[in-house]
Amino acid sequence: MKLSLKILSFLILYSALWSCGSNNSKTNETEKKMDATPSISAPDFNSDMAYSKIEKQLSFGNRVPNSPGHVACGDWIVKSLKDLELEVIEQKFEAFSFKGKKLNARNIIGTYNPTATKRILLAAHWDTREVADQDDERKDNPIPGANDGGSGVAILLQLAEEVAKAGIKPNVGIDYVFFDVEDGGKPDSFTGNALNDFGGYLMGSDYWSKNPHKENYTAFYGVLLDMVGAKSATFLKEDASMQIAPSVVNKIWDIAASKGFSGYFINQKGAGITDDHLPVIINLKIPMVDIIDQKISGNQTFFDHWHTHDDNLDAIDKNTLEAVGETIIQVLYQE
Repeated sequence: MKLSLKILSFLILYSALWSCGSNNSKTNETEKKMDATPSISAPDFNSDMAYSKIEKQLSFGNRVPNSPGHVACGDWIVKSLKDLELEVIEQKFEAFSFKGKKLNARNIIGTYNPTATKRILLAAHWDTREVADQDDERKDNPIPGANDGGSGVAILLQLAEEVAKAGIKPNVGIDYVFFDVEDGGKPDSFTGNALNDFGGYLMGSDYWSKNPHKENYTAFYGVLLDMVGAKSATFLKEDASMQIAPSVVNKIWDIAASKGFSGYFINQKGAGITDDHLPVIINLKIPMVDIIDQKISGNQTFFDHWHTHDDNLDAIDKNTLEAVGETIIQVLYQE
């Protein structure tokens, strides 16, 4: 992901597509029905177990496509979902690095309650960045990706576990989608051509949104989790999310505040981010919001260790994992 300097043009594009699309009535329905009043008790979210799932991912090493760690981590995600008796689809596809290298990629989808008509899409990317372009040293080496990649995956897997073992289930279908090749964008120092409309980023979500795992797939709305585990995280209301699904954003932030997490979910508009929600919005016209750590200060956009070798376990705070996990599980049960 990166700060989008072209976000306005994307907003104009998909707003135009939205206005003439067949899903417009569904989108309006979504906007009308968001209720942020916590009235149903959701299961607790186990942040210790979520943290252990970040540890597990890092034990594989970097998860850059074509690496042994990437293969092992993908297999582990698939097994974790199958162990919860979810319907699992592996979507294999071919992608290319910013250097033109062919990548063996796969999106992984775990489906809970597959027959439910009303569906919520939850997503994160599971690959890690090939280069540490924001570091002062070893810039050409891959990063650990504890927060950038690992935290979103861990929270999704823990959410799936909490729902699977709960005595009372949410009244919706849930699709947990793990996007691959999100972080393959070219660094600023690279002078070659971009490989797609997003500068080489978002390849997995771009592919999935053009080739969904089920024909005519749609969802009531989607939530993307990206960089959701760092110490002192602040989640601003990302610009594209507010353009397309303001009531979904406001519902999530209101639920977070009701649970005491307003120090994380800041009631303030943030920048537009090139992230996995954009292809989903543009190609599938699903209203999707991005929960991503943005700094309130104008000196930087993302967390301190973004795209550096310090994106390791030391960067992770269980309190942040709890704030995000507790909020999203309440959102699911609120439906």
